[in-house]
Amino acid sequence: MKNANRAQEYVRILTIAGSDSGGGAGIQADLKTFAALGCYGMSAITALTAQNTQGVSAIHAAPADFLAAQIDAVVGDIGAHAVKIGMLHSAEVVRAVAQAIDRHALPHVVLDPVMTSASGAALIEPDAVQALVAELFPRAALITPNLDEAALLLGRPVQGADEMLGAAQALLQMGAHAVLLKGGHLLGEQVIDVLIERGAEPQAMQHERVDTRNLHGAGCTLSSALAVFLAQGLPLRLATEAARSYVLDAIKEGALVQTGQGVGPLNHGFSPRATVLRPVRP
Repeated sequence: MKNANRAQEYVRILTIAGSDSGGGAGIQADLKTFAALGCYGMSAITALTAQNTQGVSAIHAAPADFLAAQIDAVVGDIGAHAVKIGMLHSAEVVRAVAQAIDRHALPHVVLDPVMTSASGAALIEPDAVQALVAELFPRAALITPNLDEAALLLGRPVQGADEMLGAAQALLQMGAHAVLLKGGHLLGEQVIDVLIERGAEPQAMQHERVDTRNLHGAGCTLSSALAVFLAQGLPLRLATEAARSYVLDAIKEGALVQTGQGVGPLNHGFSPRATVLRPVRP
């Protein structure tokens, strides 16, 4: 009997983020990404949103102590090989997440500093921005802001590709261990992202822009894929390349699909991978 007594485990990823009732972003996009890439997904919900492809109409925040209870319940029993953090609406919630990271020694934390929705709705209170920097930048393996989020964090606009490296370096100096600054909001036929980590040369990554409006949840999906590949053991640069490749293919496969009347989602399940099983570590 082959390996009959050898226990196995899933690669387990926890998302700490808001719920998108329309299914395109937030924990829904995160869980779809985890499953599509062969991992077991878990969630701790920071807020409920009433949302569809046309925008956010209401937000109901979870109390910080209830968020902490969700994280403790999941991690205390199941454990997590990596964590993706998305929408955190208040400074109190930010601190609760930081304390949970320390309490459970959570590894491979990827922070996507979600601050506004694709339609422009504010998703974070002003005092939470500084709390993100002080509490989560030092605890995250990687932060993944887009240019609008970087501008809010830095207090100044980032207006072109030639300013991206300087902005990424400034975020690194604010306490981040590594930064993937996403340039998808810039105009042009090429999408340029900049990856910078302490002690390594910066790397510019680019790909041809896909002609589609179906980009809702692209940032959530990217940060979730990064958490997956880090949990599976890839070094940061290779994990970033793999995550960007997955997101680009998901955008391409969903480019012409009609979902709702506004900004549609990616096709997360275009080529699902088998669930990854590995021996339980002693």
